[in-house]
Amino acid sequence: MTSTLNRPRAADTTVSNGPGTPVVPTKDPRRSEPASWLRRHGASLAWLLPVLAIAAVVMAFNMDGSPQRIDDEGTYAAQAWAIQNLGEITHYTYWYDHPPVGWLQISAYTALTGAFSRYDVAVLAAREAMLFFTVVSVALVWLLGRKLGLSRPAAAVAGLVFAVSPLALQFHRTVYLDNVATPWLLAAFVFALSKRYQLAGFAAASLSFGIAVLSKETYLLALPFLAWMMWRGADTSTRRYTLSIAGSLLVLVGLGYVALAAVKGELLPGAGRVSLLEGIQFQLATREASGSVFDTGSLFFATVSQWWQLDQVLIVLGTLASIVAVFIKKVRPLGVMMVFLIAFMFRPGGYLPVPYVIMLLPFAALLVAAVTDHAVKAFRARRAGALSTAATRTGSVAWLALTLAAVVAIVPLWAVQLRGFLDADLDAPMRNAESWVETNVPKDSRLLVDDAVWVDLVKAGFSRDNVIWFYKIDTDGAVQAQSPNGWRDSDYLFETESVRTSGPTSPEIREALANSTVIASFGDGDQQVNVRQIDSQGAAQAQTEADDAASARAQAGAELAQNPNLQISSTLSSALSDGRVDPRAIIVLGQLAALGPISVADPEALPGEQDALFRQFDVTPQGGQSVDELQATLEGLGSVYVPESVVPSGDGLRVTFSAVAPTGVLSN
Repeated sequence: MTSTLNRPRAADTTVSNGPGTPVVPTKDPRRSEPASWLRRHGASLAWLLPVLAIAAVVMAFNMDGSPQRIDDEGTYAAQAWAIQNLGEITHYTYWYDHPPVGWLQISAYTALTGAFSRYDVAVLAAREAMLFFTVVSVALVWLLGRKLGLSRPAAAVAGLVFAVSPLALQFHRTVYLDNVATPWLLAAFVFALSKRYQLAGFAAASLSFGIAVLSKETYLLALPFLAWMMWRGADTSTRRYTLSIAGSLLVLVGLGYVALAAVKGELLPGAGRVSLLEGIQFQLATREASGSVFDTGSLFFATVSQWWQLDQVLIVLGTLASIVAVFIKKVRPLGVMMVFLIAFMFRPGGYLPVPYVIMLLPFAALLVAAVTDHAVKAFRARRAGALSTAATRTGSVAWLALTLAAVVAIVPLWAVQLRGFLDADLDAPMRNAESWVETNVPKDSRLLVDDAVWVDLVKAGFSRDNVIWFYKIDTDGAVQAQSPNGWRDSDYLFETESVRTSGPTSPEIREALANSTVIASFGDGDQQVNVRQIDSQGAAQAQTEADDAASARAQAGAELAQNPNLQISSTLSSALSDGRVDPRAIIVLGQLAALGPISVADPEALPGEQDALFRQFDVTPQGGQSVDELQATLEGLGSVYVPESVVPSGDGLRVTFSAVAPTGVLSN
């Protein structure tokens, strides 16, 4: 081993100009590398960094308010949470509907940043991960544009459109695996354009593409066009070798997923187990078709209508740019790919995923910028002949005029849409309903819920086995084993738009909806969220019991309203006589009035309980007993009648009973 003393001296970096001349040390070139790098890339950073900043701010601002959470977001957030907290790929039976690499990455981000511990709503932690993946994608859109020869302004426009289009913002904020796959797909195309280190670049492109596909399998559709770009750019002397290495690496990445299924003994179908083959068959063959775009009641029409409503301009301009790009050599593979992906949507009998548009967005933005950039350059260039120059300029002017018209149209359209993203609180009904359940539903209850609230309710103290994704009661054998009586074994149903639209296809959820009563409701329209109490004996029996209970409340309430020690308005008197007061309150108010005169203010319905029984009252003693004595009386009641809370209010007390009243408090 070479000792420290015997190591060779560092190279002398001094320069002498001859005998008698002072020795002048030269500047270490390594010290100038950062400054040199900044000089070389300063102009690019000046264009890119503001775009990244805008993308991050627009994504983050009001991320918790718009759009409203959906079940898909809860699915991936819960699976990412399960990896960290349960040590499992998913907290339910993993049935190979998607490869797990996507939510593994979400889990990695949230673990490294502590996101799940920073948010009360778990989906927001996953949305923060979407912000990260989107900002990385914006940078890669810029880089890919520059690799394709776009000017800096054009590359910046591509990144900006990709970041702030209302269509993009809607889907980038939503927790979809497509958002995780997008930066990997873009990176694959960037690496495919490598010239200096082509073997390493092609290998990186294959690995990146493999991760993209294992994040979201639909990205496999881009493979022929990535291969085309690699073939076109490969050095002819080493093309066969570099492409063989790239192809082999891609196959190895894909085999990793197959190996996972094989190790678990779930590669092929078998009795009592899931399998990779069945998952593939579901995605490619047995999944219900989306229907026709001409059928206004089809899923296809609803999906495309949603895209169209968000951003008509980008859809039209992106489609036209894709067609024009087919005739521009430098972006032809991307143009052909976009035309193919758009046409693929219309295949007969196919299924169109709602987030399918996410894969199209970066390339639509790139091609709009690329075609515009090409038009500007073509307009300035002079061709060999006057005729070709005139034709080129005419086409360029036509495209530039179309682009200008699009910009004019974008300003008011985007302004309206973006204002909604930045101002609206569409998730308030979901948060309020979730908070109501956490506060008012007994923790030993069994709930059928939208995926979006699963983690939050488990963290709030509900048993993991008692919080069930609503569709699992029909599709997961483990859940069915825990619910031998189906929907009757559950106590509450957390009803969202997803439950209303997908639930009727599930026999158990259809019955749960038909045999349950809304006890709290928040929001309206598509954002409405209802908490329903399930009537295990059936709707008919529940209605009979409800009628009997209402009659008993009305009779007891009418008697209470006549008590001379009870000072109430005609409004509360009518509520008592109509049976709209909690039965425990009727008995407790009667006991308090027996001890001395009291006044009771008109009750107001608690948030979300507009149609429920009144259960909160402001009670004030009017002589004969003090507030402290009144409070002692209330807190000394038996477990059936003791209020949930008794707090000072003005000169008296605010008395609140729990939302779920015990049965048989009053009877005829």
